[in-house]
Amino acid sequence: MNDGLLTLILVVSLLTASSFSVAYDGPVYDYSAYTKCKSEPEDPLYNGGIMNDIVHGTRHQKLTLSGNRHNFPAFEFYNLPGNSFYSFSSWIKVEGANSCSIKISVTTDKKTYQCTGTVIAKQDCWSFLKGGFVLDLPSNSTFLFIQDAEGRDINISIASASLQPFSEDEWRINQEYSINAKRKRATIIHVTDVHGQRLDGAQVLVEQISRDFPFGSAIASTILGNLPYQKWFAERFNAAVFENELKWYATEPQKGIVNYTVPDQMLEFARANQILVRGHNIFWENPKFSPSWVQNLTGPELQLAVNSRIQSLMGQYKNEFIHWDVSNEMLHFDFYEQKLGPHASLQFFEIAHQADPLATLFMNEYNVVETCFDMNSTVDAYISRLRELERGGAKMDGIGLESHFTVPNPPLMRAILDKLATLNLPIWLTEVDISNTLDQQTQARYLEAVLREGFSHPSVNGIMLWTALHPNGCYEMCLTDNNFRNLPAGDVVDNFLKEWQTGMVEGQTDDHGSFSFYGYLGEYKVNVCHGNRTVTSTFSLCQGDETRHLNIQL
Repeated sequence: MNDGLLTLILVVSLLTASSFSVAYDGPVYDYSAYTKCKSEPEDPLYNGGIMNDIVHGTRHQKLTLSGNRHNFPAFEFYNLPGNSFYSFSSWIKVEGANSCSIKISVTTDKKTYQCTGTVIAKQDCWSFLKGGFVLDLPSNSTFLFIQDAEGRDINISIASASLQPFSEDEWRINQEYSINAKRKRATIIHVTDVHGQRLDGAQVLVEQISRDFPFGSAIASTILGNLPYQKWFAERFNAAVFENELKWYATEPQKGIVNYTVPDQMLEFARANQILVRGHNIFWENPKFSPSWVQNLTGPELQLAVNSRIQSLMGQYKNEFIHWDVSNEMLHFDFYEQKLGPHASLQFFEIAHQADPLATLFMNEYNVVETCFDMNSTVDAYISRLRELERGGAKMDGIGLESHFTVPNPPLMRAILDKLATLNLPIWLTEVDISNTLDQQTQARYLEAVLREGFSHPSVNGIMLWTALHPNGCYEMCLTDNNFRNLPAGDVVDNFLKEWQTGMVEGQTDDHGSFSFYGYLGEYKVNVCHGNRTVTSTFSLCQGDETRHLNIQL
């Protein structure tokens, strides 16, 4: 990023029913990220941010780090303000090892953050680390440690380090700027008579009738026959995923006895309400969630069973599901690869693509954006596994991030999304919830942070909640009680549904016969009246940098 962006004055258009703008001269968030090793590091983001104050303009800093992080902090900061978001980045190279997992931890005089960023660093080139943290309270002294994830003594070189603070307001304004740029589009409606004469003073009423951005939730068989639940769901969501009903243990609990009755009925509900549905999942690498009769199969018997499973499922639902989670949670479990060899998952993707070529095939995993202390599923581990499958010939179409949060770290979440975005694949938050170890108000507050972060990130293509309702509650977080009265998390969702759609916009054409507005992407109905003449039409707002022009003739 060039220095000028740091002083750029943005006009952030928070266009609602009454338009207004806010002059902003704070830092502009830099979405830059790199996932390939480079012979030389790039320049620091934000020109180093406040890191310049302690590095004194040095572009490269070589450190010898010990496994004892308390004795060897990489950087020390004084008097950092609270209620602030901090974005950290650096280029790192290791010495004396081919590669190793490096993590960043932060200690203040009040709290320790065990992991605020990771990278798999290599010996012969520079790797990019991006992360961050939130300080709720001001800190007199803050130590940033860069260490081997396993606590070993190791030598590393650090280059182009940067730490950029954002106040809460600055973070939110940057989110709104991204939403306006990615999720909305300027539109001008031109009104003329049959001779092409412009008509000023025509009454224009515009109403959004559907949203382009997929926002949905898991559903379970409990929705079948439950008309209040169906009505509640259909009024809110345009996407769904079946919680357990498509999983192998549900459709074939006994060998050879396959039953799709329940998912068929759930799919009928979705079709009747024009709801998109994700396919979750074909296989689950966690042996605990494979059918009990499958767990003891080996060799040809298991191969026959998995072939039968994928052909049966894909044959039953070809062209029905927009996505398939092909082999779930491959970074944490490898049941099928242990049994069938290292290329089992690769074969699953190949067969799934052949069986349903138009479906988007996803790699779905947990603890990628939720945290970074799980070394099995760091962002670099995810990218490495995805690239391994691609090299093997698998058609990898989508990045699935389960997003089961306890305490979200928005700067870390955004940094991980930035790195994943470099792959140029659709990114979905596929199973969003907040741990039930927290009270409902805290769940709601954290859910708001996660959803706003996901919706505002330019590379996120859809969000699914994991909130299927059962008589005894939900997996971790419910939106309503059993009578469909909102819980605090439900209020958050309903508020966002109102905020993230245009609703109705009305006014009159100007002396050029034009009426303009700024709307969320989706389908619209427009009604134009002038004198005793009225025309009703529909149009789409899809993503584009240019203003959308619509001509209406009376």
